[in-house]
Order: sequence, then structure tokens, then C-alpha cells
Amino acid sequence: MKQIITSLTQRGQLTMPVEVQRLLGVKPRDQVIWEIDEGETTVRSAPTLESVFGSVPAIPGMTTDDFDRQIEEATEDEADRFMRKFNRQ
Repeated sequence: MKQIITSLTQRGQLTMPVEVQRLLGVKPRDQVIWEIDEGETTVRSAPTLESVFGSVPAIPGMTTDDFDRQIEEATEDEADRFMRKFNRQ
């Protein structure tokens, strides 16, 4: 087991050593999860949108064209709602 010692700042912050960042696959501004269990603490990288990409199966028969059409329709509906509200004022 390798140990690395770091210091806690007056603001309660820790510097994560580069070796640990590489091991966890995190970079500046990424989030990490602190898990505390019976006095033991574990740090792991938090899931990102990229890491969960593809974890939800696609809807059978749905294509990206269908999805693009749904976005376009929703955008048009919202624009219509806004204009109706705007014209009432």
C-alpha cells in the first residue's frame, strides 16, 4: 500500500496529488465522491455525462431524425406559448 500525505488548508480544502488524479481519471473542475463507512473514507470519481453515455438503451425504432423533429416541435410550441403570452400584455 502506498501512502501520500497532504495538508488541509484553513478553508478545509485538500490538494489532490497528481498521481491520485491520474488514478481516478479526474481533472480540474471534475467532481469526486467521498464515501464514508464506519470510519473509513473512500474517494472516487463522480459519474459524468460522458461516462454514462449509452447506458440507457435506445427506444426501438426511434431514429435521430425522430428526436430532431421532437425537439423542433417542442421549440415551436414554446415559441407559440411565449408569443401568445407576450401579445396579451
